[in-house]
Amino acid sequence: MGNNNVSTAARGNVDMATMPLRWGHIRVVIIASMGQLIGQGLATLVGVVIPLVEIVIHPELSAGMQGVLGCTALIGRTIGAFVFGKLSDRYGYLFFFRFCPLLMVIASLTAYFCHPLPVLLVCLFFMGFSVGGEYSLDSDYISEIMPERWKLFMVGVAKASASVGSVIVAIICFFMIRTWTSALPWPKLLFIMSAMAGAILLLRIRFAQSPGWLLSKGKRAQAEKAVKYFLGNDVSLPPATPDSTEEASAAKVSFGTFLSRNVKRIIFSGIPWACEGLGVYGIGIFLPILIMSLGIDYLPPSAPRLAHIVNSVELTIWLSVIMTVGFAAGLLLLKKMYHVRMQTIGFFCAAAGLVLLFVAYRLHLPTWIAILGFMIFELFLNAGPHLITFILPTQIYPVADRGTGVGLSAAIGKLGAVAGAFFIPVLLKIGGSSLVLIVTIVAMLAGGIITAWLGRQVLPPTPQKVHRWLL
Repeated sequence: MGNNNVSTAARGNVDMATMPLRWGHIRVVIIASMGQLIGQGLATLVGVVIPLVEIVIHPELSAGMQGVLGCTALIGRTIGAFVFGKLSDRYGYLFFFRFCPLLMVIASLTAYFCHPLPVLLVCLFFMGFSVGGEYSLDSDYISEIMPERWKLFMVGVAKASASVGSVIVAIICFFMIRTWTSALPWPKLLFIMSAMAGAILLLRIRFAQSPGWLLSKGKRAQAEKAVKYFLGNDVSLPPATPDSTEEASAAKVSFGTFLSRNVKRIIFSGIPWACEGLGVYGIGIFLPILIMSLGIDYLPPSAPRLAHIVNSVELTIWLSVIMTVGFAAGLLLLKKMYHVRMQTIGFFCAAAGLVLLFVAYRLHLPTWIAILGFMIFELFLNAGPHLITFILPTQIYPVADRGTGVGLSAAIGKLGAVAGAFFIPVLLKIGGSSLVLIVTIVAMLAGGIITAWLGRQVLPPTPQKVHRWLL
């Protein structure tokens, strides 16, 4: 017989830490990754909704209010990640894993049935709040179930699924609004979030508590049961090990001490993440508006505003596909290429794409050249910084500082995303597309320079059997 510390079941003969991949692993990755999918889908949806709301509301939305609409869900996401992270550490992952998509359903349906601007803002906040919860849970579930050799790659796969959400939402938005004769039905787009979140909730009804959380509470027998639910009756947890001295002493370290001994790590992981956030969410949320402002939607300025929006959303679909290609390329290189080099090249090539776009815009070059520049930007931003900034913090902080370090890096990154989402429409108002492109180019260069400057000091390359250029 056993108790909470010893499994009552006979131990299996397969160690989950070293076992090969099974369908159970893939199932967890798919279901957990849907949080990333719906999060990026929400950002794409907001980018489509803002110009439609601008048509409906007279006088037109101010640049500041467009910025508020753009960053509200991101603010909710930041707060949600913190709140749900704390709650799930205390009460377990499973309840909140189901509650987050339910909250998305409630908030999106509320915005559909009652859509004055103040209500929309509140609902966007709670939709972002639910996404923040998803982000705090998905990587935990995945990393705790995966065999050791697959953890990093599968967390990267979860992050990459964000681009799929952008493609799906952009396609659905395009086929919906192309049949409209006015912008008045814009609330119908919120049903996209309701449907996606509802599907996620249904997939999570039959699921189990996190084995890692159960172990942290001393409930080994229940953790064994959860592992067998996910992976099979022949799979067992690794033998219990006592907490390391480093982990046990982590709580005794003051925040001031943490800052003093991790300055380079904080700068290296946080500032580039903020630069990437400006590019991903600042540009990403306002992509349809920016496309129209650049005049690359293949319509004359005299065409109806709704027609411009339809064409810009169509181009957004293709740019979102390029995002997916970028993530796929990054995943292929993840185990082969020095991550600092991946991020550095990604930032500089993304900046080069924007320079090409800027030159094409200013010199009135053929539209395909401008679109090519945009595609280069999206390809390298997602193959490098968007993927790697999510992974680097877990690699550079010692165990004693890891929780605080990863959280602080993510917070700095979110600040960049919020700032980008708020200021992009303001920059458009002040200096047009040229100013937006210049500021974003500077941000990409800053991210690349900081990564190259501090990278080898903070994360030295390890010997690998790969080509020299990969290091």
